[in-house]
Amino acid sequence: MSKSLVIIPTYNEKENIVDIIGAVFAQPEPFDILVVDDNSPDGTAALVEKIQQSGLINGQPYSQQLHLLKRSGKTGLGTAYIAGFHFALEHGYEYIFEMDADFSHNPADLVRLLHSCRDEGYDLVIGSRYVSGVNVVNWPIGRVLMSYLASIYVRLITGLPVRDATAGFKCYRRQVLETLDLDKIKFVGYAFQIEMKFDTWKYGFKIKEIPIIFTDRTKGKSKMSTGIFKEAFFGVIKLKINSWFRTYKKIP
Repeated sequence: MSKSLVIIPTYNEKENIVDIIGAVFAQPEPFDILVVDDNSPDGTAALVEKIQQSGLINGQPYSQQLHLLKRSGKTGLGTAYIAGFHFALEHGYEYIFEMDADFSHNPADLVRLLHSCRDEGYDLVIGSRYVSGVNVVNWPIGRVLMSYLASIYVRLITGLPVRDATAGFKCYRRQVLETLDLDKIKFVGYAFQIEMKFDTWKYGFKIKEIPIIFTDRTKGKSKMSTGIFKEAFFGVIKLKINSWFRTYKKIP
C-alpha cells in the first residue's frame, strides 16, 4: 500500500475515468486511488469495478491499489470528499489528495504536490491557478474573471492568505484531516474548498501554493451551477462570522 491516496469524486465520468486512473498509476511516485462515485447513471462505477476485477488498466497490470466507494446518490462534492477523507484516515494514509476526474488537473502535478508536502514539510499544498498569474486554459473569459475575483473576495472577507481559494487540487498531510472536525464542514461546492482551507489556516498549519496549469475538460459535462456560486458568495461571510465564536487551538 502506498502512503498516498488520490481521492477522485465522480458523477457521469465514464469518458474519463479509465484514462485518469491509468495516468495516476503511471506517475513515478506510487499513488493509490479512491473513486467516490455518486451512483452515476452512465456506469462510471461499473468501469472501475471492471478494472478492479481484471487487475488491468488499458491492458497493462498495475501494482497500486484501486478502491471504490459507491454512494446512493448525488449529495455534493464536499460530502464526497468528506467520505473519502474518512476512508483515508481509517486506512492509514499519510498524504491525501483531492483531484478531478476530467483531466483539468494534470496527474503529473501530483508528484510536485507530494514533494512539497512530504519533503518540504508543508501541511497543505494547493495546486494554484493564480499564484503566478492566471494559468487557465479553455475557460470562457467570464468564468475566468468570476473565479479569479472570487479568490480576491475570499481574501478580503476572511484574510485567508491564499491566491486560489476555490482550488480543488490539493494535498493534505494526515494530521490536518485528523485535526479538523470533518463532520462539521457545512458546505458542499466551491464553499467547501474555501472552508477547508480557512480552517486549515486558522489552526496554524503550513500552507503552500504551487503553480499549475488548469485545463478545462474536453470530455463529459461540467457540474458547475449558479447555486454553487451563491453558496460560495454568502458562505464566505457566514464562515467569517462563525469564526469569531470559535476557538482554534494552534497545532505545534
